[in-house]
Amino acid sequence: MKRLFQISITFLTVIILATSCSVVNKTAGVDRSRFVGTWTITNVTYDGIIGAAVSKVFDQASPNAFVGSTWQLTNSGNGLYTLPDGTSQTIYWSYYNPGGGVQPNFQFKKVYEGDKAKNINDGYRLTIGQVDASTMTLKVPVTSNGYVVYSFIKK
Repeated sequence: MKRLFQISITFLTVIILATSCSVVNKTAGVDRSRFVGTWTITNVTYDGIIGAAVSKVFDQASPNAFVGSTWQLTNSGNGLYTLPDGTSQTIYWSYYNPGGGVQPNFQFKKVYEGDKAKNINDGYRLTIGQVDASTMTLKVPVTSNGYVVYSFIKK
C-alpha cells in the first residue's frame, strides 16, 4: 500500500510539472492581442521583387495606394481599413500560428454587407515580419521569394 501511494504521488508530481512547464503558442512574444488597435501604414517597400511587378494587392489597389491607410482591428476579430482616398473595407482578421517552425501569419477576409465571415472561404495571409506595442511589419507574398512589405505604426 505504501508503494502504491509513492507511485501515485510521483505520477501526480510529473503531471503537475509537465502541465506547468508547457509552451504557450506564441512566437517571439507575439500573440493575437498585439494586433488589436488602430494602425496606419507608413511605408511600402519591396523585398525580392521590383515595385512595378505588383499592380494590385488585396484585389483592390496598388501597394502604394495603401500608404496612409488606417486599419482598425478589434479584439473580436472584426476590423476595417480605410484608404487615404476614403475607400473603406470591412474585414474579419485573425492570427494564424501553425507551429512546427512555420512562420505565423496575420490573415483577413473581406466582409461585404450581408455576408458572414464564417461563410467566406477566400482571404489574404500576410507573413509577420515583426510586431510590438507601437510598430508592425507585414509582408504580402507575391512570388515564391518576393514580398510587398508594409510598415505600420500604432496610433
